[in-house]
Amino acid sequence: MRAASKRGGSYFLRREAAQIAVTKILARKGPLADGVGYILNEEKTDALLTIHLNCDPGREVREMLDTKQAYGKKEGVQYYHVIQSFKPGEVTPELALEIAREFAEEHLPGFEAVIAVHVDREHIHAHTIFNSVNAETGRKYHSNARSYYSQIRATSDRLCREHGLSVIMEGASSKAVSYIEWLRQSKGQPTFRSMLEADLRTAIEDANDLGHFFMLMEHMGWEINHGNRLGFRLRGQDRFMIPGRKNPMFTEDGILAAIQGNLSAIEAGQRLPSAYRVPYRPYKKHPKYTGFLALYVHYLYVLGKIEKRQYPPRMTPQLRKEVIRFERCREQFAFLRENGIATQEDMTAFQARTEDTLTGLMKRRTILNVRKKKRRALYDALADVEALAEAKRLYDEGLSGMEAEAARYTDVSALLDSCGIPRDRLAAEKVELYRQLAELNRSIRAERKKLGLCKEVMERAPKMKQSIEKIEMKEVSHDEHRRR
Repeated sequence: MRAASKRGGSYFLRREAAQIAVTKILARKGPLADGVGYILNEEKTDALLTIHLNCDPGREVREMLDTKQAYGKKEGVQYYHVIQSFKPGEVTPELALEIAREFAEEHLPGFEAVIAVHVDREHIHAHTIFNSVNAETGRKYHSNARSYYSQIRATSDRLCREHGLSVIMEGASSKAVSYIEWLRQSKGQPTFRSMLEADLRTAIEDANDLGHFFMLMEHMGWEINHGNRLGFRLRGQDRFMIPGRKNPMFTEDGILAAIQGNLSAIEAGQRLPSAYRVPYRPYKKHPKYTGFLALYVHYLYVLGKIEKRQYPPRMTPQLRKEVIRFERCREQFAFLRENGIATQEDMTAFQARTEDTLTGLMKRRTILNVRKKKRRALYDALADVEALAEAKRLYDEGLSGMEAEAARYTDVSALLDSCGIPRDRLAAEKVELYRQLAELNRSIRAERKKLGLCKEVMERAPKMKQSIEKIEMKEVSHDEHRRR
């Protein structure tokens, strides 16, 4: 399924599926200047996306050669080239640079290194060139399959996981998993992620609505984090897992769509995991845009021509950054058009309405959270009775090691019996409360996103005007030069 291959003294992981976060290292015997020049090429990166470690910008090649001269190690491999490629759309250039920097500082102490993030292709990738001789110890770096997997790959994978990125492919299934998880799965051992996904599918199949789904997951022993991304962890785990990062079906929208529709059809790709359908709207001729809308139409037109290389000005690093933001600008334009925001007055009125709506939603959520807090002990008891039932059965059959779980089961059962509320009625109340909280959280996130887009538009508009003026001035100058 996956193997290490050796070409020209370099070891790397063979990619058999879509591009994701993959790290490889290349040993090079050619001139240092060639490698450094390649990664610092202005057509691929810019100064904001480069870092120098243990060497000075502009003098990196000279200083690396001086290190080789000082230790008498000028022969053989001259430098190593590490490439970290990331899944399209999963990482920003700044995050890719941060991961590469953390990798170099941890794995290459004392080595002179130059890091650059390239953004000239669909997938962002970080390049690190480092001297084959350590400037502090004089030791030469040696790369082989063992060091690749135990050091380079392990360090890079861990940093990717810490930043929430996918790291390796699970073969033909096209699902990203960590290297450690892949090792366990290849040996037939269960992982926390595989257990979580199995329980998610079970809960989706059995749930009547989103609140019922959350209750079922709690009763299977999972704690739930209702943040910007839905997280789950078993009691006792330190960190929440966020399965929606790897599989959109396990986002809140995907789960809701699967509950409302057919899980097997969604998994087979016959249906999209969308919680709603866009209602039919009769065709209407677009009105003449003004204000913010006109500015965005003009700006998107300019960016589109730049991306297709139809504008004559040279692709500067600043223009390249603007093209990268193309999709974000389209989202902002759609937001402005859908909400009829063209002027500063429109924006101010919309922000005021959104803030009022958000305040009302948060008050309603506070009331529900107070109710939830009052029932917390009983709701936890419901979850514990369900989750610990098997442990109690094993303890009753004489299995040792289940004493704490059995005692907890007895305590929570007594609490439920003494509360005076039938368990089925308490469970129905819990489901309804969780459903209302889930809907409120979704609405609150939507309103906060609207306010965030308003802020972005207000900050971006002046910069967009300046960019358009500069680009069009360059185009006029270029046309005049051609006519001469």
